Amino acid sequence: MKIIRVHPYIVNLLLLLLAFIASVAIGAVAIGPDTVVSVFLAKIPGVSIPVDWSQATETIIFRVRLPHTILILLTGAALAGSGATYQGLFRNPLADPYLIGVASGAGLGAVIAMSRSWPNDWLSLYSVPFAAFMGALLTVFIVYTLARTGATLQTTTLILAGVAVSSFATALTSFLMLRSSAEMQRALGWLLGGGMLAGWAPVLGILPYICLGLGIMVFLGHPLNVLQFGDDQAQQMGLSVERTKRIIIIIASLTTAAAVAFSGIIGFVGLIVPHLIRMIWGPDYRLLIPLSIIGGATLLLLADILARVVMAPQVLPLGIVTAMFGAPFFLWILWRSKSSVTW
Repeated sequence: MKIIRVHPYIVNLLLLLLAFIASVAIGAVAIGPDTVVSVFLAKIPGVSIPVDWSQATETIIFRVRLPHTILILLTGAALAGSGATYQGLFRNPLADPYLIGVASGAGLGAVIAMSRSWPNDWLSLYSVPFAAFMGALLTVFIVYTLARTGATLQTTTLILAGVAVSSFATALTSFLMLRSSAEMQRALGWLLGGGMLAGWAPVLGILPYICLGLGIMVFLGHPLNVLQFGDDQAQQMGLSVERTKRIIIIIASLTTAAAVAFSGIIGFVGLIVPHLIRMIWGPDYRLLIPLSIIGGATLLLLADILARVVMAPQVLPLGIVTAMFGAPFFLWILWRSKSSVTW
C-alpha cells in the first residue's frame, strides 16, 4: 500500500520537472533542454561539466527565464492548492478561487494598492499582496455568509453569490482603471494574467506567502476529510468546525491573494487540477491537496509555454490561455453532472 501511495508523487514530480526544464528552455532565444540541464548541474558544488555555452546564455537563464518560471510555478501551485482547499471547505467540486469571487476580490485590493504607485520598490511589493489579501478575505466572507442558510451551505447560492460579488469587484476595478493614470493602465494586462514584474523581486515577494499558505494546506488534509461528513458529525468526531473553517478560509485566501497580486487573475487552474487529481487518484484530501499543488504548478507552466509560442514573439496573457481550456472543461463538468442525475 505504501508503494502505491508514493507512485502518484513520482509521476507528478517527473511531469513538473519536465515542464520546468521546457519553460526555461523555450523563448525568443532557443536554448536546448540539454544545455539548460548542464547549466544547472554546473552550479552544483563538486559537479564538473564542460562549459560549451556562452555567458549570454547563462545570463538569459538565471536573470530572465528562471525567475519567471519560478513565479509561474508558485502561482500555479497556489491556485490549485487553494482550489482543492476551497472545494473541501464548501463540499462543492465547482468551488475555486475564480468561481466564488475570491480572485476578483484580491484583484480589486491589489489594484487599489497599485493606484498609489506601481510596485517597483520593496515597500510596494509587500503592500500589494497585503491589500490583495484583505480584498480576498472580505470577498470570501461575504460569499460564505450569503451562501450559508442555517447550518447548511447551499451550492446554488454559493455560485450565485460568488458571481455577484465577483461582478461587483470587477466593476470597481474597471472604474479605477478608467480614472487612472497611464501607469495604472498597465494593470489591465496584469489583470488578464500577464504579470508585469520581471526579475527576482516578485519571486522574493511572493515566496513567504506561498510557502506559508501551501505548507499549512498540506496539513489540512485530515480536517477536510472530516468536514466531508457534515458539520454536525465532524463536531461529534472531535473537530472544532468553526475554528477549522476560519483557518482554512484565511490560509486559502492568503495564498490566492499572493498569487493574484504578482501574476494577475488566472482562472480555472483551481478548478481543473483538483478535478483531474480526484478522478485519477481519489478524493482523499491528504493526497489530493499536495498532488494538486504539484499538478497546478505543472499545468500553469505548460499554459505559460503555450502563451509564449502561439503568437510568438507576442506573448498572450496567461489568463486568456487558461480560460480557453478551462471554460470548456467547466462546461464538461456541468454536462457530466447533469448526465449523472437520476430522475
